[in-house]
Amino acid sequence: MVYRKFLCILIFFSILSHLYAQGRDAGSHPYVIRGEVHVELEPIYAGQIDREYPLDIPTAGRRGLQEIALFFSGMIYGWSFFYEIGERARQIEEVLELEALGTIPDGDPALRVTDTSIRGSQLVIWADYHLSSVQQSRMQIWRSGNVRSAQGIGFGPTYLGEYTSWLAIRKLALEDAARAAIRAILQNSERNRPKEASGFISLASFPRFFIQGGRWVVSARFRVQVNEIVPFAVH
Repeated sequence: MVYRKFLCILIFFSILSHLYAQGRDAGSHPYVIRGEVHVELEPIYAGQIDREYPLDIPTAGRRGLQEIALFFSGMIYGWSFFYEIGERARQIEEVLELEALGTIPDGDPALRVTDTSIRGSQLVIWADYHLSSVQQSRMQIWRSGNVRSAQGIGFGPTYLGEYTSWLAIRKLALEDAARAAIRAILQNSERNRPKEASGFISLASFPRFFIQGGRWVVSARFRVQVNEIVPFAVH
C-alpha cells in the first residue's frame, strides 16, 4: 500500500514538475528561494473543515502547491499593513489590515517541485522559486538595513463553522502571526504604546504550522518596515 502511494506521488509530481519547467531555463536564474510544506492526508479536527478527507495524492498535491504559492508570494512581495494597536482601558479594539502587494499566479513556471515524500499521515513537498531580476531586487529591499526581523506566533479560529476552506484557516493564523510580529517590533522600539502604525511586512521564510489545543498554530519569521507611527497624543 505504501509503495503504491509512493508510486502515485512520483508519477503525479513528475508530471507537475514537467509542467512548471516548461519555457524556463533554470540556469538563467542563479538566485533561488526554497521552502517546504506539509499537507495532512487525514482529518485532524474533531469536526472536519471540509468533506474531502482523507485526501488522495492529487488533491493533497494541489493544496500543497497553493500553500507554496502563498508563502513564496509573502516572501517576495509581502503586504502593506495598517495596525491599530488597541488598548482595553480606552476601549480601543486591536485591528490589523493587510493588503497583498503581489501574488504568484497558478502555473508559474518559475515554481518547481523538487522533492516529495510521505511522513506518517503527511505529504511533504519541497519547492524552489527561481527569481526574476525584478524579484531579486524586491528581495534585496526586504533585506536592507531599514527592515527589521521579528518572530510571531499566530492562532487559527477556535470555531470553524464559518470557515469552510482549509487555506482560509492557514491565512487567518498567518495574519495573526504577522500581528504579533508587528506588535513585538513596536514594543521593542517605542517607550510609550502608540495608537497605530503602518508600513510593510513580508515572510522571511516558510512558516511552520502545528496543532495545539485543537486549532492550528503557526510560527513565522517576518521582515517588518514601519513607515509611520502615530502616538496617542495626536488624537
